[in-house]
Amino acid sequence: MNPEREAMISGWKSPRKPNDRDITAPRHDPGARVSKPPRPQVAKPSTNGPATGKYLTQDQQSEQFVADEDKFVLKQAKKKADIRVREHRAKPIDYLAFNLRFIDSDRDVFDDDEDDVDIDVPSPEAVLVGLNGAQLKELDEDIRSYHTLEHNARNKEYWTALLALCSDRRQKLKPQGPEGRTVTSVASDVDKILSPKTLTQLQDLETQIKAKLRSNGPIDTDYWEQLLKNLLVYKAKAKLGEVCLTIKAARVELLMARDPEKASALDASGGFLDVAPRAASSPAKAAPKPATPAAAAAAAADAQDPNAPPPGTARFASTGNEDFSQATKALYDREVARGVNEGEEIFAAEEAVPSSAKPLWADKYRPRKPRYFNRVQMGYEWNKYNQTHYDHDNPPPKVVQGYRFNIFYPDLIDKTKAPTFKIIREHGRRRGESFAPAGKEDTCLIRFIAGPPYEDIAFRIVDREWDYSAKKERGFKSSFDKGILQLHFQFKKIYYRK
Repeated sequence: MNPEREAMISGWKSPRKPNDRDITAPRHDPGARVSKPPRPQVAKPSTNGPATGKYLTQDQQSEQFVADEDKFVLKQAKKKADIRVREHRAKPIDYLAFNLRFIDSDRDVFDDDEDDVDIDVPSPEAVLVGLNGAQLKELDEDIRSYHTLEHNARNKEYWTALLALCSDRRQKLKPQGPEGRTVTSVASDVDKILSPKTLTQLQDLETQIKAKLRSNGPIDTDYWEQLLKNLLVYKAKAKLGEVCLTIKAARVELLMARDPEKASALDASGGFLDVAPRAASSPAKAAPKPATPAAAAAAAADAQDPNAPPPGTARFASTGNEDFSQATKALYDREVARGVNEGEEIFAAEEAVPSSAKPLWADKYRPRKPRYFNRVQMGYEWNKYNQTHYDHDNPPPKVVQGYRFNIFYPDLIDKTKAPTFKIIREHGRRRGESFAPAGKEDTCLIRFIAGPPYEDIAFRIVDREWDYSAKKERGFKSSFDKGILQLHFQFKKIYYRK
C-alpha cells in the first residue's frame, strides 16, 4: 500500500516533502512575473520662472492691444475710402486705397461689393497729376498714415512707392534756387537712361552707382548723385507698374465670370483712367430742390464749395447735441453705402418738434439728436388731367410717391421698447380732411419718439393715404432691428378707367 494512503487511513499526517509549500500561503511563480523598467524622471517646470507662451506679460498685452487697435483703424479707413469712391465723392487718398483692395489679402470679404469691379478709378500716378502743394502735403500725410498702420509686406511696398512719388512731385513744385541748375541740366539725360529700364535693371544700376560714388576716381559727383536720386523715383514707378498689372489681372479675373466681353476690353486696355476725377465732392444723386429762396441760395452756396458735404448730410458736419458715436457712424456709413435707387432722392426736410418740452430724463442722460438717412420716392402720376395734357415724351412734373425713413438708435437705454412714430396734423385738421387749395397737397408732420438718450425728431411729409400692402421692395415696412428704425411706405394710387 502506498505509505501516504496508509498513513491517511491510520489517521497520520502525510510525510512532508522538502519542496512542499504551505497551501495557505500565496502561490509563488517566478516565471510568471513581468518586471517593468523604471520610469524616467522628468524635471517639472518651475512655477516661479518667467511667463510662458500661455500667459502674456503686461508689456506684451499692451503691445497686443496697440496692434489690434491699429488693425481696426486701418480697416475702418479702407471701408470709408470704399464708401466715398462708390458715392463719387472720393479724395485722392481714397482712389489709392481703393486700387489696392483687389489684391489686398488682409481685407474683410464682408466689406466687398460685387459692383466694385465695375468702378473705373485712375492709376496711382494719375492721382498725383494736377494737385497743388497744399493738396500734395495732405496726401503725403494720408499716405504716411496708411504706411504706418499697414503690416502686409506687399501693401507696405505699395505705400512706400507712393511716398517716393509724392515727395518727388512736391519737390518739383518748389521754386528752384541755385541748386536747381544741376537738376535742369541732367534731367533729359536721366530720363533717357532710366525710363526704359525694368525694376531689376534699376536695382542693378543702383548698386553700380553707389559703388562708383564710394570710389576715389575722378567723377562728376553732382551728376551721379542726381542720377541716384532720380533712380529711386523710377524704382517707385516701376514697382507701382508691377502692382497695377497685378490689380488689372485681378479685376479681369473677377469680371470674366460676370461679363466676359467687358473683361476682354479691360484686359486690352490699360486698366485705369488716365485722369483723376476732380469733382470729388459731388454726390451720386441730386438732392430734392429747395422749396424756399433762402434754401435755394444756401444750396447754391454749397454747390460752389468744393469741400461741401453731399446733399442731405450737411447737418452731420455741424456741432451740437447730435449723435456722433462710433456705433451710429457705422450704421450711417452702411446705409449710405447702399446708395440711392432710381426714382429716389435724399430726404432731409427736418422740422422743429412742436411743443418740445425738456424730457424728464434730461438731467440723468445727455440728450442727443439721432442721425438718419432718409429717401423720398418720386414719380409721375398719370391721372386724367396728366393723361390729357402730357405724354411719355413730355412727362408731367414728378410728385412724391412714398418715403423711406432710416433712423439710427444704437445706444437706447431701454432696448426692450422699440421707437415709435405718430402723425401730427396742424390747425385741427383730421385724417381725410383737406385745407389745401386746388392743385396743392396737404402736408403733416411725422414725429419719431424713442426715449433716453434720444430726443424726438420730426419731418414734414405729404399727407396722403398709405398703402399697407406687402409688395416686395415697394410695400409697407415698419421694423426696429440692430439699432435701426425703418419705416418705408408708399401712397395709394388712384387708377382711372377709360
